[in-house]
Amino acid sequence: MRHSAVASIMACVAFAAGCTSSARDSASSPDTSAVAPPIGTSAANSGVPARSAVVDACPHDGKWALCSVERRLRQSGFVVKKVDSATVKRAGFSIKPVVFSLGQSRLEVFLYADSASMMKDVAKLDTLVVGPRGTPSQWGETPPVLIRSANLAAVILSLSPRQVERAILVLTAGPPQPGSPR
Repeated sequence: MRHSAVASIMACVAFAAGCTSSARDSASSPDTSAVAPPIGTSAANSGVPARSAVVDACPHDGKWALCSVERRLRQSGFVVKKVDSATVKRAGFSIKPVVFSLGQSRLEVFLYADSASMMKDVAKLDTLVVGPRGTPSQWGETPPVLIRSANLAAVILSLSPRQVERAILVLTAGPPQPGSPR
């Protein structure tokens, strides 16, 4: 048999198997539409306790919030752990960072009230050492990489160029915009 004939036969077998299993599954599964009332239906109206709607408290206002940073990192496949230790204020930044562990990498996130405040701090920095001009690096042995997006400045410390690139792509894609899916 030719290769295309074998592929056609296998596709037909897979299709037939899918049709029978879905028919079997739908015949054996109970009809749940009568059991679950629409969200917001009261218990008095349906006889079933009302389910509460899941509300996304993370703002979609065109600015970064801590919850949107964490969510975006997780959605991009990072294993995100917030570092609970007290963080120190970094030279050149007017606010303290929130520190995350991303596997072997470290991400320090500076969330400002607005992009103008962030740019005011960044304008004073030597972006190669991510610190005040004329001072040595405050980040230790690992070279710092500065990431800027809207009201966020972040510094990633990683020996993995792939991790650095992924973090840059995640954060420079921008914060959640008004009207974007939650």
